[in-house]
Amino acid sequence: MAAEKITTISPSTNRPIVVRQGPTDDQLAEIPKTAQAAFLSWRKTPLPERQKIVKKALQLLSNRQDELAKELSEQMGRPISYGAKEIKTAVLRGEYMLKISDEALKDTPGEPEPGFKRWIRKTALGPVLVLFAWNYPYLIVANSIFPALLAGNSIILKPSPQTPTVAEQIHNIFFEAGLPENVIQYFHCGDFAKVEKVVQAPEIQLVCFTGSVAGGLAVQKAAAGRVDCRVGLELGGNDPAYIRPDVDVDWAADEIVDGCVFNSGQSCCSLERIYVHESIHDDFVKAAQKVIAGYKLGDPVDKSTNVGPVISKAAKQRIQEHIEDAVKKGAKDATPENASFASPPADGNYVKPTLLTNCNHTMTTMRDETFGPVIAVQSVSSDAEAISMMNDSQFGLTASIWTKDVQKGNEIAEDVEAGTVFVNRADYPAPDLAWTGWKQSGKGQTLSILGYEQFVRLKSYHLKDYPVK
Repeated sequence: MAAEKITTISPSTNRPIVVRQGPTDDQLAEIPKTAQAAFLSWRKTPLPERQKIVKKALQLLSNRQDELAKELSEQMGRPISYGAKEIKTAVLRGEYMLKISDEALKDTPGEPEPGFKRWIRKTALGPVLVLFAWNYPYLIVANSIFPALLAGNSIILKPSPQTPTVAEQIHNIFFEAGLPENVIQYFHCGDFAKVEKVVQAPEIQLVCFTGSVAGGLAVQKAAAGRVDCRVGLELGGNDPAYIRPDVDVDWAADEIVDGCVFNSGQSCCSLERIYVHESIHDDFVKAAQKVIAGYKLGDPVDKSTNVGPVISKAAKQRIQEHIEDAVKKGAKDATPENASFASPPADGNYVKPTLLTNCNHTMTTMRDETFGPVIAVQSVSSDAEAISMMNDSQFGLTASIWTKDVQKGNEIAEDVEAGTVFVNRADYPAPDLAWTGWKQSGKGQTLSILGYEQFVRLKSYHLKDYPVK
């Protein structure tokens, strides 16, 4: 079959900006085999040498943050003023995973017994396929490539067609840092049937997928016939926040609006459902309106812009359908007037930050992932009602509680069904904590010392001294 042509469309202009060729079927079939050959050598490279290469790559990544940020802004529409922050955060994640690699990968001793030696060793898996999304591509890649490489695995990257150059940049940076040829490979692809073939290649030992629930289920199904292929899924969210009555509403509103609207709401852990205690509900809404009125929607290359376009026409339509569904079912569009909201650039996929009040769980935006700059507010009468509403979801990625009483916030967090719970913070996967989803939000984990677990297999050693007669 001929090579596939993959075109990246600018979310700011809806014009083509990058064109790439996918591999032919024969070329695709060789990629896992090449990865296996590279793995057999790389796994025997001493950990200190792997660490040295990763450290060099992190420095190169940091040095090029402005160049990489510009590419991200062009390809996925994030305002240029925020682009470098993703690269900085990716470097911080890599530095942390590097720092803990000795501890994470060391042998686990068995019980002492005269005449015997026993230990458990963490050994590399083999080729790892990383399928990653466009919304935070460097952060998503960082979650996998650093522990995978440090553990001794080879990697195949398949970027989103929306951000194709990320895989190329990562490949080039690591090669420049001294990584042997083919330990990292990449291919471009928009046809899942081709991805499925790579997943099913016998050399692939782990698939790390970040994207939609539907995409994750498709990857899991593709690997279902193989016992020896692990699948790690980081999927969607519809993340809730609960604002208790003791907070400073101006502070809370500023934090919540940012958690909903940053990156145009296009984050798996963006805040989407906001539950506000009835005693401060009206004050919170007024404070949120004041915050939203200060935002600027516009061209992402303008350094004064803080809300850019959403990724595609289809995404814009879906978000608008969620808003219309909510209003039809009784929600009020309480978005304040804002000149930039009234006249965004004509050709792009612009969606204004939208404040919805009087929301309830009959509305699609409260049930499904909106993935856009929508702040959906529902009044609650108690902590107990808030917990019930927060848990009434198919998703369980993150949740946050906002309160002056941090201990009470922690008690509430104990009852919330999510992989990460925050008190007085949101939308921040800390590298020392496991990043993991509950329910439909995924399985497996990355980051933290536990993030190494899916990139290794265990091998137990049991040695008995030779009997001397």
